[in-house]
Amino acid sequence: MNDKASQLDDLARSLHDCSRCSLSETRINIVVGSGSPDAPVMFVGEAPGYNEDVQGLPFVGAAGRLLDELLKEILGLTRDAVYIANVLKCRPPENRDPTALEVETCRPFLLRQVDIISPRIVCALGNFATRTLTERREGITKLRRKVIKAGGRYVFPMFHPAAALHRGDLYEDVRLDFVTLKKFLDSPELSEEAVGQDSSQMELF
Repeated sequence: MNDKASQLDDLARSLHDCSRCSLSETRINIVVGSGSPDAPVMFVGEAPGYNEDVQGLPFVGAAGRLLDELLKEILGLTRDAVYIANVLKCRPPENRDPTALEVETCRPFLLRQVDIISPRIVCALGNFATRTLTERREGITKLRRKVIKAGGRYVFPMFHPAAALHRGDLYEDVRLDFVTLKKFLDSPELSEEAVGQDSSQMELF
């Protein structure tokens, strides 16, 4: 086992039977994350849903299937080549929005995952992930498809795949986010200096 995998296992063990917030009273499983410890791309969603809570794995429902399709079709990657996690590690009852306390309780564990994996880019899926990773208040519609330097990392806000499931007219927008992400990954000349300091951003293509 490589060092990154060992560190991720240690993190998962530290969350075993977590009771740091009230979600411990209603969850079935803690959903820490899954994928390659050496992933060049990390995807961060909002919170586990019903299927994730039951299986203990992230993005295993309909949104996860769409994510898998877009990964393969556009990025040429399989799920085991990336890393997938959520801001919250436990499902909120009835899939309600996370509370500020829940986000702040789980945020250190997400940031630890990012530090361990050290991906080339972290894709923030939706508003909660974007705000948690960038501390920006603007909505996802304004920030999507922009590369933001935050916490020493490239963060790429994207529509959550679930958006296309709830609103079919957003499918092409979700797909365009992945197309733009591929352009970033295919452009090694995009250096740290091109993005600038923390909280700065740049348009892509």
